[in-house]
Amino acid sequence: MKKIMILTLITGFAFAILTSFTNTKTTSDNLQISADNQQFNSEMFVFAGPSGLPGQMELGEKIYKEKCTACHQADANGIKGAFPPLKDSDYLQADLKRAVAQVLNGSNIEMVVNGETYKMPMTPQVETKEDAVAVINYVLKTFNGYSEDKFVKLEDVKDVVIKPKL
Repeated sequence: MKKIMILTLITGFAFAILTSFTNTKTTSDNLQISADNQQFNSEMFVFAGPSGLPGQMELGEKIYKEKCTACHQADANGIKGAFPPLKDSDYLQADLKRAVAQVLNGSNIEMVVNGETYKMPMTPQVETKEDAVAVINYVLKTFNGYSEDKFVKLEDVKDVVIKPKL
């Protein structure tokens, strides 16, 4: 019995040591970092260049469907008097930097959108500027017909402060 316990411990210890030397660790579904941190899967880096736009739109769509449709609706027309429209929204289009800040930090301010007053607070929806920019650009393209040259860029929102979540 004692030999079996010792053999089991040695085998477990050897297994732990051998698996700690594996070359690749998965940190998320789409990001792999090798042991030397020199190789990575770039699917999550949506701002890297021209090929990044489809990835950014896909991320923005995913966030919109998960976080925004309950209030703003699938067609982005909102619910009159309760949740403002994002489609053809004068408020959204007037200040895209403010829109990114509101997606990141939420908002408790009364706003007038297309002549209608809205008082419903919005909770923070995402945790990173990249996610906020992706969802705003998705809304701009999909529901407002914006072209890529009018999109929000990360450098446009570099001074937006992400407030701590309580």
